[in-house]
Amino acid sequence: MSTPSSSSFKTKVILIAMVCLGCTMELSKIKAHILKPKWVLMTVVAQSGVMPLLAFSLAKLLQLSPAEAVTVLACGCCPGGYLSNILTLGVKGDVNLSLVMTTFSTILAMGLMPLLLYLYSQGLSDVSIAVPYTGIIVALAMTTLPCAAGFGMRHYAPQQAKLVSKVGMCMVLVTLIVLGILIAIAVGEAIQTVTSPQLVVTAALMPLFGYILGYVLSSLFKLNQLSRRTVAMETGCQNLQLCLTILMMSFPAEFIGLLYHFPIVYLAFQLSGALVFMKSPKETAV
Repeated sequence: MSTPSSSSFKTKVILIAMVCLGCTMELSKIKAHILKPKWVLMTVVAQSGVMPLLAFSLAKLLQLSPAEAVTVLACGCCPGGYLSNILTLGVKGDVNLSLVMTTFSTILAMGLMPLLLYLYSQGLSDVSIAVPYTGIIVALAMTTLPCAAGFGMRHYAPQQAKLVSKVGMCMVLVTLIVLGILIAIAVGEAIQTVTSPQLVVTAALMPLFGYILGYVLSSLFKLNQLSRRTVAMETGCQNLQLCLTILMMSFPAEFIGLLYHFPIVYLAFQLSGALVFMKSPKETAV
């Protein structure tokens, strides 16, 4: 688990990254996405359809224990997080669409998460799961408010916004490299505690399959390459802080044990899986 100082540092990095992303937003493109019902439908299908079903299927297929299965299910039912926005920028996707989808999925999670967790948990074990509404609201605020600040800067001070975006993203990149090293160390320790080979396989397959299914889904909707990459990131990336909150709030320590380490292992595979899409697309966003 992270210390208060490390959590504060991580929060600052997220805020800087979201402000920088806000500096790249374009109002006309955001309006175009919001006014198209297919984006709302795409968000519901990707985040509330694909990932919970994928988590449930892997838990059944790999015959996970009740505690392991609920851990995977909690992760699969979480909405998209800040990482999907950052990775979308990294894979040269449509940042405007990414922010719209993340915001929609987080808002929808207020109602859909309790329903999905309840429905799927009935097929796994007789356990009750508490949904941390405060965590969802905080996630929504950390996504929208810094982006709004960056968007305001782009509108009223475009030259400064370009500078902030470039310098800020360089700072975030360096920080992510450092955090990546720390995560690699943490993953080594986490894998030793998440001893089930099936659980490690689940952590490896779930984000990768999420990326692939998201890309296939967007292809069926005949989206362009930028949008396909974006939907892939939004589908395969979960809000792992929210997942950790669910695990710690919903279950007694004797039941969940060391499974709160699972999101750390999942994060490592989530990042490595995104490397598949690190290639410049030929099309431009519309």
